[in-house]
Amino acid sequence: MTGGQDAVEPVGARRLLVIGTGSVTAAHLPFWASWLKVGHPGTQVRYVLTGAAGRFVTREALAAIGGGEVLADRWPDEPEPKARHVDLAQWPDTVVVLPATLNYLARLALGLGDSPSLLALQCTRAAIALAPALPPGGAESAAYADHTAKLRARPNVVVVPPHPGRSTTSGKREAWAPASFPDVLAAADRLRAALAHPAPGDRGGPGPEHVSN
Repeated sequence: MTGGQDAVEPVGARRLLVIGTGSVTAAHLPFWASWLKVGHPGTQVRYVLTGAAGRFVTREALAAIGGGEVLADRWPDEPEPKARHVDLAQWPDTVVVLPATLNYLARLALGLGDSPSLLALQCTRAAIALAPALPPGGAESAAYADHTAKLRARPNVVVVPPHPGRSTTSGKREAWAPASFPDVLAAADRLRAALAHPAPGDRGGPGPEHVSN
């Protein structure tokens, strides 16, 4: 599948958590939220936006178009009936981080849990698909190579490579845009299936559907 927009492919996820971080490509999330709502009504979807993502897309727009819950990636000011990070870790069977900035990838790779979404991803057993969005030079950087190597070593994580894109600063095709949403979901589906039915000798343990909620 090349573009992802022309055909509606099956989505295996039943409880999908979508995390958007601070890249300009977060502006495309309402389009994909509509795509999910219309084409895949059987999939429950929740969204989390980091503070930086809020510069490019609003929670209000995403909620109105996608029809799902949209949370800010910050600790709540008031008590909640459920700990937000625990709920975000246990609820989904699939997690997509799109776009995933270099900063978010680094924090995740280093094991940080300084926001609800990061702490949830450190603890979840759901399949996680990361779709990096990088500035010029980002894909060739030592930091990106180091952090993605660590993330790929995790049994429940897949990093879907970005593709060349146009930099909004220089106007040249020297930035790196995230893979299309359908392609990232397809990678997540394959990983989730592998987690649920590991081959003999694989590192993978029980899949996310075995996690009690």
